[in-house]
Amino acid sequence: MNFFQAQDTARRKTWQLGALFVAAVVSLIVLTNVLVAGVYLWGGNYAMPGSRPLADLIASMSLEYWLLISAGVVGVIATAGLFKYLTVRGGGKTVAEALGGQLIHQSTNDPKQRRLLNIVEEMAIAAGVPVPPVYLIGEPSINAFAAGFSVDDAVIGINQGTIDHLTRDELQGIVGHEFSHILNGDSRINLRLIAMLHGIVFIGIIGYGILRGSMMSGRSRRGNSEGGLPILALGLGLIIIGYSGTFFGNLIKAAVSRQREYLADAAAVQFTRNPSGIANSLKKIGGLPVGSAMGGAAAQEVSHMFFGQPAHLFMNGLMATHPPLEARIRAIEPGWTGSFERVSTPPTEQLISQFAGADPARAYAADTISVTLAAPDISEAVGRLNQASLDSAIGIISTMDPLLRDAAHDAWASRGLIYAMLLDADGPLREQQLAYLNDHAETGVPEHVHRLQHAAQSLDEPHKLTLVEMAMPALKELSDPQFRTFMNNTVAIIKSDGHIDLFEWVLHRLFVKELRPHFDGPQRISARYGSVEQISDHAVTLLSALARNGHHETNEQMTAFRAGMDDLELVGEYQAAEDQNFTRLNDALKSLRALKPLAKPRLIKACAAVALADGHVSGREGAMLQGIAATLDCPLPPSIYHATPAHD
Repeated sequence: MNFFQAQDTARRKTWQLGALFVAAVVSLIVLTNVLVAGVYLWGGNYAMPGSRPLADLIASMSLEYWLLISAGVVGVIATAGLFKYLTVRGGGKTVAEALGGQLIHQSTNDPKQRRLLNIVEEMAIAAGVPVPPVYLIGEPSINAFAAGFSVDDAVIGINQGTIDHLTRDELQGIVGHEFSHILNGDSRINLRLIAMLHGIVFIGIIGYGILRGSMMSGRSRRGNSEGGLPILALGLGLIIIGYSGTFFGNLIKAAVSRQREYLADAAAVQFTRNPSGIANSLKKIGGLPVGSAMGGAAAQEVSHMFFGQPAHLFMNGLMATHPPLEARIRAIEPGWTGSFERVSTPPTEQLISQFAGADPARAYAADTISVTLAAPDISEAVGRLNQASLDSAIGIISTMDPLLRDAAHDAWASRGLIYAMLLDADGPLREQQLAYLNDHAETGVPEHVHRLQHAAQSLDEPHKLTLVEMAMPALKELSDPQFRTFMNNTVAIIKSDGHIDLFEWVLHRLFVKELRPHFDGPQRISARYGSVEQISDHAVTLLSALARNGHHETNEQMTAFRAGMDDLELVGEYQAAEDQNFTRLNDALKSLRALKPLAKPRLIKACAAVALADGHVSGREGAMLQGIAATLDCPLPPSIYHATPAHD
């Protein structure tokens, strides 16, 4: 399954989830109607022994009564679900913090944490997605999760036991598994599932409250306890219905989750080309006394998000959100003997020795692997994490100037790095920009700008954009006021010469796309258009902009533009006029972003045809492609700079 198919499947899964949710709500409405009617009739002395049959009495009640109860049930479920949704609408970080996760700072010197961050960074850059923040959960078990509404607000959570007990290959397998959930849209479905299920089980919470309140009230008036029996019955009945809601919820979670776990395991193997990595991590779960167990009620609520089953449930074979360990291992290694070796001592000595006495840059280099670059088809590279893109990312990272690489991992120096990359080549203007930063940037940041500016100015586009992505987690560590100041300063520097160049445009697109959701909350984009033809004028604007910025001669621009239009099978006139500060392009991308997932591959392929009209992707073309793809929610890896023309 490619990226676009996965996104479309995730959208359809959301509708299926909605259908299951509606079925559960309808069942709860019926059960609650019967319960409330029975209690009401009993409280009115209509259902005592010898009276009319209960069914006849219920049938005699008015339609308005049933509608009132139904509306009440729907209102309670909707209100509870909305409340829960509001608590998780901040994205993945809210889930990680609810589980007690502590953010691993990018500047950490802990060898196990540094190794984990290196793996996450490599995979994110290889997939062309923002590097997600990583949270450490203080549990001794082996487990992990990914959470977020999109790649922009996603986070990865890892248990302490995971980084204690696993080798690099095994850890890479788990991280690859979690990236599959992010890229395939599973993490978005999982967050919505939390809100839906909370609404369903809230009926039982109300029942518990009624029962507890009735029992406490009954103690204060012991002589008149008979009159409180209907209320006790109501509370007890709602608790029973609540348990049925929990039953429905676990069934829904199991239906949504199990098959996705098999797919994520398979994707991890595809990403790393190392089946033993994820297989051995699953074996270690089986051999560790605590396995993948998680403590706390919050962990049970999000059980469907974890790498391993966090707890055994009643009717575990039916309700479990994960397939059995044995089944998952045999799906990867059919010849596995079925035995688990006991895991007791964390293999940390070799890792600590490897990092001991090393500076962060050398430690990073020691933790990478050899590189072999490949030439992908751009349209097939979207959202694909494979060994070729992983090798390409590691190659770019490992050849980075250690001074700049270290700066990208520090919350203060990363701001200086971004400012340094934006400084103008013109001496007088650069001095004005530096003076502005001295006056407006936080104390200490201008010193980093002066320290980094010479190294930053010599970078090519692939290294610049890779550094920007590497800096994203450190920038997400800023406080809200620091972020606002940083964005204001960045925009001021970009505008200081009265012109927005290509790198400045791409940088701003990435910040709007990746940083703003972290600080302002995720943005929902409604997919309205099923084909490019519906908004063909905007496609013409996009391909014209790409042709103008990627080719020098007018005839080359025209040839490149026609190559893209032929791929789209559209007719349109090339827009040769300059687009001041990319205004027309920004307007076009706003509409093109609303394309449905399966309509986007043709557009990306057309963009690739424009860029590859001369047989290669230049630095300017690659940068612009990454900015366009990021805006369209189509992540492109840095391996596109080694792309070749696609052949039909």
